[in-house]
Amino acid sequence: MLPNVVTKKIDLPDGRTITVETGKLAKQADGSVVVRLGDTMLLATVVARKEAMEGCDFMPLSVDYVEKFASAGRIPGGFLKREGRLSDFEILTSRLIDRVLRPLFPDDYHADTQVMVQLISADKDALPDGLAALAASAALSVSDIPFNGPISEVRVIRANGEYIVNPTPAQIEEADINLMVGASESDIMMVEGEMKEVSEQAMLEGLKVAHEAIKGQCRLQTEMAEELGVVKREYSHEVHDEELKEEMFDKLYQKVYDVFSQRISDKKKRHEAIQAVKEEYIESLGEDHEVDLGLVGMYFRKIEKKAARNSVLDSNIRIDGRKLNEVRPIWSEVGYLPTPHGSAVFTRGETQSICTVTLGTKLDEQMIDNAMVTGTNKFLLHYNFPGFSTGEVKPNRGAGRREIGHGNLAYRALKEVIPPEGPDNPYTIRIVSDILESNGSSSMATVCGGALALMDAGIRIKSPVSGIAMGMISDAETGRYAVLSDILGDEDHLGDMDFKVTGTDKGLTACQMDMKIDGLSYEILEEALLQGKEGREHILDEMKKTIDVPRADYKPNAPRSTMMRIERDMIGPLIGPGGKVVQEIQKTTETTIVIEEDDQGGVVNIFATDQERMDKAVNWVKSIVAMPEVGEIYEGKVKSIMPFGAFIEFMPNKEGLLHISEVKWERLETLEGILEVGEEVKVKLLDIDKKTGKYKLSRKVLLEKPEGYQERSRGGDRGDRGGRGGNFRGGDRNRRRND
Repeated sequence: MLPNVVTKKIDLPDGRTITVETGKLAKQADGSVVVRLGDTMLLATVVARKEAMEGCDFMPLSVDYVEKFASAGRIPGGFLKREGRLSDFEILTSRLIDRVLRPLFPDDYHADTQVMVQLISADKDALPDGLAALAASAALSVSDIPFNGPISEVRVIRANGEYIVNPTPAQIEEADINLMVGASESDIMMVEGEMKEVSEQAMLEGLKVAHEAIKGQCRLQTEMAEELGVVKREYSHEVHDEELKEEMFDKLYQKVYDVFSQRISDKKKRHEAIQAVKEEYIESLGEDHEVDLGLVGMYFRKIEKKAARNSVLDSNIRIDGRKLNEVRPIWSEVGYLPTPHGSAVFTRGETQSICTVTLGTKLDEQMIDNAMVTGTNKFLLHYNFPGFSTGEVKPNRGAGRREIGHGNLAYRALKEVIPPEGPDNPYTIRIVSDILESNGSSSMATVCGGALALMDAGIRIKSPVSGIAMGMISDAETGRYAVLSDILGDEDHLGDMDFKVTGTDKGLTACQMDMKIDGLSYEILEEALLQGKEGREHILDEMKKTIDVPRADYKPNAPRSTMMRIERDMIGPLIGPGGKVVQEIQKTTETTIVIEEDDQGGVVNIFATDQERMDKAVNWVKSIVAMPEVGEIYEGKVKSIMPFGAFIEFMPNKEGLLHISEVKWERLETLEGILEVGEEVKVKLLDIDKKTGKYKLSRKVLLEKPEGYQERSRGGDRGDRGGRGGNFRGGDRNRRRND
């Protein structure tokens, strides 16, 4: 039986076409589509259980983006030669899809739902991450799974002043704005990206361009669902007790409102006060009550959320007592740790990060081996979020998706100010942020602490970077709203927006926004950006009180670096057979040497922990790559002795012949007793054979000519073995004399 295939197309402004197809592949999934742009193809599937698990009161959604190496004609590296755990790029792309999908599932829908997007064909000029959310949403749209979409997601850049949707990698290289934007047809839901110190207005313009493209992609999905006659499944995942809900609201709302109105700044004390209201109500029910405590918890959370929001909207004072645009107290310190190459402690309110910087060599670069991208990375940032930072017990099982996402945001924020590879930055740089306390915006504390630690390490960053998390609380019924600067964890949880922005005093470097409601206007978004700019500048001023420019020198224990350029044909001699020469230099001098080839020849980077080792290694390398000069005097070593002379290593890996006639002014029949292997001897370079490149050396020209010495003519004694040596008047010409 032939499949019933439905295909829809949408044209991009540059003439390319996106195709969405369903009905051909993976038909046993609840919904499946293939999205194609150029030769890039994504297969998206969605499956959901019919019923929710007992006691589940949240949305158990899992989203996975997977790249098949076969899609790019490659075999995975490693021992197993098969796809393993998701790479950081796959996890980050999965998060992009999740963050725009999750808010649009019904609040009362709690069935396990799995979304999987697979890259099955890869076109290097059509990046898949800008199509992944479109594929996921389209699969949901053609399924019977309840979903308040559709949505889509595009990448928008600004290159040479022009905004481009779903650009090629070559165009991205020229961009000063690079954003991923997720939205429904009416509202922007998610933004993430990086910028090169641009203005807030330039970023807003990019969002508008992206949203226009998304609107067409959403209409395509709606048309496809209508053509297929999709009917969403019925479900009942929550049982409610309206009488209990009303009773709890009447009894508890004002009490909770009053707690928030006390403006308790300490997170633990505030939570204890709120919890006390709940426990008092449960105790009032008596021991023999038949009330569902699960419903009590659900209704209490709704009361808490409403009371907290109204407390702020009624007074324009936040739950910890701050004004809407007020940033929590800040203190910071650099050089706190004595042995790392750079360190900083950054504390804002009840959020604290300790950041370290480690300087490594090219040998420490990160190897990247993804299906579509291979290469290396010289700047790393890792973010750790242990349980104790929030007073919780949590198993330590490595970085999760949250840690990878937060670390990537901080990485993007700081990447723009890292100096390019060269004499000012020969290092592989690793920043590690360990969150020691957390009450909101730990990723922004990582940005601030990371910038301070870089300056403490002596890295010549272009400008310090600060970051702030903005929030919003709104009331759809009354139209009231409040934009909040430097949000608490509670304000993130209870609010409608989490908008993180980072930048220097010149402009934005990164952003990340998640919306939890519909209907954020561009006017409110602009207000949040401008209020965020004010907060960023305040934080930057506080950071500069600790350190405002990079240290003039690296820490004493940090590796020093020297870069040398050498001729291309000197790379081989410096490396030596099987790496023998360079390995000997490194072992003897206790340095690290990295040799590369570029368009101009060879580049040698030498890393050492002290100047003595550095000087020794530099001189050694110079002696190898230096070109011998006729007439120069060298300190050599006897490598071997032959009947006709000795071979002298007068420069590293460069040997010349010291003919027996050039050892002494006297005539010699043998070198026995005159020279020994390993003996050091001073020689002069007489000539370099233009055809063979062989070196002719002399020792006797450096010795004083004996009195009465007479040069032998060419027509002299034929038994003279080529006429070497000379005559002494009245002396025994065969006499051997030692110096």
